[in-house]
Amino acid sequence: MSLFITKARTAVALGGGNLVRALTYRLGVKTGLNPVRRLCADMPQGPFFAPSARRANSLPVNTQWDTRARYYGCWEIPVSDTAPDWHLNPLSGVRVPEPEREWWRIPDFDAAVGDIKNIWEASRLDWTLAFAQRACSDNASQMERLNLWLTHWCKNNPPYCGPNWKCGQEASIRVLHLAMTAIILEQSSTPLPGLMELVQLHLKRIEPTLSYAMAQDNNHGTSEAAALFVGGSWLALCNHPQGQRWQRLGRKWLENRAARLIEPDGSFSQYSVNYHRVMLDTFSMVEVWRIKAGLEAFSATFQSRVRAATNWLFSLVDESSGDAPNIGANDGARLLPLTDTDYRDFRPAVQLAMTLFCGKRAYAAPGAWDLPLQWLQLSVPSAVVERPASQLFDQGGYALLRRADAFAVLRYPRFHFRPSQADALHVDLWRSGLNLLRDAGTYSYNTSAQWLSYFPGTVSHNTVQFDGRDQMPRLSRFLFGDWLRTRRVDGLSDTGEATTCGASYGDNAGAFHTRQVRLSDTGLQVRDEIKGFKVGAVLRWRLQPGDWQMSDGVLSNGSHRISVTGSMPIVRQELVQGWESRYYLQKTEVPVLEVEVDSAGVLITEYHW
Repeated sequence: MSLFITKARTAVALGGGNLVRALTYRLGVKTGLNPVRRLCADMPQGPFFAPSARRANSLPVNTQWDTRARYYGCWEIPVSDTAPDWHLNPLSGVRVPEPEREWWRIPDFDAAVGDIKNIWEASRLDWTLAFAQRACSDNASQMERLNLWLTHWCKNNPPYCGPNWKCGQEASIRVLHLAMTAIILEQSSTPLPGLMELVQLHLKRIEPTLSYAMAQDNNHGTSEAAALFVGGSWLALCNHPQGQRWQRLGRKWLENRAARLIEPDGSFSQYSVNYHRVMLDTFSMVEVWRIKAGLEAFSATFQSRVRAATNWLFSLVDESSGDAPNIGANDGARLLPLTDTDYRDFRPAVQLAMTLFCGKRAYAAPGAWDLPLQWLQLSVPSAVVERPASQLFDQGGYALLRRADAFAVLRYPRFHFRPSQADALHVDLWRSGLNLLRDAGTYSYNTSAQWLSYFPGTVSHNTVQFDGRDQMPRLSRFLFGDWLRTRRVDGLSDTGEATTCGASYGDNAGAFHTRQVRLSDTGLQVRDEIKGFKVGAVLRWRLQPGDWQMSDGVLSNGSHRISVTGSMPIVRQELVQGWESRYYLQKTEVPVLEVEVDSAGVLITEYHW
């Protein structure tokens, strides 16, 4: 009965309208009532881009997809001049069986093939951006290669058959990448017929399943709305009869998604730093296209929300390294790779969005983060935004504490949308570009039960775990139940000595956790008051890899030290091996300090450098 009640409460939290949309979609596809199953078309033959690129320039290019590709910023895949096998998982060597099947006959999770994202990655067509860059750098052969690969993709992915037609968001990303490629090549206003036929095919796939994308309340909806707006307006330019309708539909849902999924403080519905970048890059591509096409500006609400989202990401990115806390789900997505910077460098996305939506530069000094502006031929503002300060993003549940060269993030539950990780009261700590106390990340959406439980679970965060369970019960691969609610937030307080903040929650099993965070110029203090658990509680601190040694209750790596004391007896205090995933499908060892108690009380952690 308790599980039924949990599921019922979670269904209410997800929203009746969203559940109806999702159920209607699934029934429609299964029964054939959804028109997506009746789509048919001939694939265009090309050419897709005219043989001449824009005037040669000397801008640095993204070297991906030349002799190698780096999936998710980590896994190197050899690349030849000939096009890839679009149905091969290059990380496992397994090919999708019967790829000629209609997309809806292919299972979501196939144990033999592995993670379907490995199939989709090459078909996102981000290589069109790299080929276009190299063509503009006086490498004429890249235009031939661009058309050759697109022709090969079309031949091997006939309309609406195979795994690469399975997801409306994947189809949308292809449209956006083709549009940005056309802008780089200065061919967006005079597209070839083959390219417009290819865009049209994709919009026909996206529209019938749009309601399912919107029911997810995540980046699926933003991506698909963006593709309809960009692709529809592009087709309208060429007098396509459905272009204006698709453009209006895309604009409507872009406005809707910005107002619904982005909080006034800039927090995004997915509670994830990387998915925040995905959303922001999507809106940036939309705005670039709108400007280039001379289309009407979006509403004041849209602009206000996207400006706030830009400030949110800017505030959480470490300026010296470009990295950011690994908070929330992270599937390795990076939508606009116009630089050779590392996957975990968020500065190019921030600089582009800050320019487009705020009219200022995020980073004053010139660097690789300027390349998206240069490749898309956007003017660089002279004004520079002020450095991020301590800030409370209360609608999303983030407290940012900043002191000199250090910052900390306290994550607390404000779940208006479904949480993907059990990370209540997690703390991330950074100093001089180094992530000292860290989040484990995601690893994979299609792996063994052990890792599907470990990475999103409470055990993978810098917080307290009660009675060996997650803070919320897991109901499915992507869904937790009994969403937590913050009981109290102690707002930010800045003094000459320290910056402080705190929050508390109680879970449905009767456990309570109150956390106070104090960041000074020389260290971090965290005070945890815990009670209401039945057997025991474990406090974890996930440390920067290094040679950590314990002596007299103090853990040190030679330059930093951490210690935990309690008002109650400490049953166990030891350094154990944990795991983290900074890149999708990659996991590495990380030292974790575990402190176990079996009675209520207060634990105080001191971290000093």
